[in-house]
Amino acid sequence: MTESQPVIEVAVAAAPSVVWQALRDPELIRRWHGWDYAGLADEIREIYFDDVTEDAAAFTLALNGADTFSLHEHEGTTLVRITRPPRSGDPAADDWYDDVTEGWTTFLQFLKFGIERHGLDERRTLFLEGPVAEGDSARHLLGLDKLEGMTVGDHFTVVAETGDLLHGVVCFVGEHQTAVSVDDLGPGLLQFGEQPVNAARPHGGAQILLAAYDLDDEEWAELDERWREWWQARPGAEPAT
Repeated sequence: MTESQPVIEVAVAAAPSVVWQALRDPELIRRWHGWDYAGLADEIREIYFDDVTEDAAAFTLALNGADTFSLHEHEGTTLVRITRPPRSGDPAADDWYDDVTEGWTTFLQFLKFGIERHGLDERRTLFLEGPVAEGDSARHLLGLDKLEGMTVGDHFTVVAETGDLLHGVVCFVGEHQTAVSVDDLGPGLLQFGEQPVNAARPHGGAQILLAAYDLDDEEWAELDERWREWWQARPGAEPAT
């Protein structure tokens, strides 16, 4: 990774043609990009289909003349690479540059997990974000401090502060975020980490993205309500509106 153009990569145990389809089919994109909300379909169309340049033969996709996906066969896997553009010099745009970089880092982990573990089946997602008390973190709030120092492939069992008994494996450890599998959710994937400091977020923040598979409506509604109530009761939370 360079200062001018960060490169984000993940190796996916699938053929390039499979991963390429996951980048070009809107129904598949929503199974790894972002989270469930009313505007997701519009977001996917704007990012992946409006003003893009694609070369299916070379497995390259340039988004809005900025971020570029490229797929590369590597030791029986597909290396998915996102090359980011340099910072523009526009303070308003550059203020969110690190957020976009971290967002791509997150979504590539969900792409890898979704393809390898579920063949990009349907999922349900829960997204939580906001300020935390000074010196606090999503990891600590979740009660996952024991994951500190663990590496990819390490197994863990912990009772989270949400009340859930979580079993799983560490899937990704980055500078600002971590992703772990959760066996009882399909398995699901839980990502948590820091939000970058910017003008709108002068003290930074925390975010959590949880994807679950094979839960029925009642099971999901109970989990969703419990996690949202826990998050709103955290130290440093803004008053509910």
